[in-house]
Amino acid sequence: MIFPFNFKFIITFLTYSNALLAKRRVCLPLPVSVYRKEARRDAVLNSDMASAPAQQPTLTVEQTRVVLSEVIQAFSVPENAARMDEARESACNDMGKMLQLVLPVATQIQQEVIKAYGFNNEGEGVLKFARLVKMYETQDPEIAAMSAKLKSLLLPPLSTPPIGGAIPAS
Repeated sequence: MIFPFNFKFIITFLTYSNALLAKRRVCLPLPVSVYRKEARRDAVLNSDMASAPAQQPTLTVEQTRVVLSEVIQAFSVPENAARMDEARESACNDMGKMLQLVLPVATQIQQEVIKAYGFNNEGEGVLKFARLVKMYETQDPEIAAMSAKLKSLLLPPLSTPPIGGAIPAS
């Protein structure tokens, strides 16, 4: 019987791997004092976090209207409009590129406005503001209209295909 591999190689490999396994060190547990120090450190960190919880700003419907109108106005500032136009041109109406290029610029513009109202100056603050607006959309038609306007500023216009698959005559 002929084998396609060399037995000497296999025996050498197994011997070497067993030798490595035999030399592997066994991890001994750390002294109890180390665990106590870590537990104390964790307790201090957790108490600091508990004493200063992340405050989510609560805005009334009227305040939300004001903030939303300021966010919409921020997009019309020439500097911000130029940034958005540049990002839109780079995205070429491709939804994937819109998410990569336009959304970060829009998030920065919104952050500049909402941080004055107590929202986090990171992406989390914009998400919390969006949730707050979404909550008030059902209660207030003016907020719903402003939210739709903001979405139209952020997202490209969607073209719907013709009904029946017919190509429009030109």
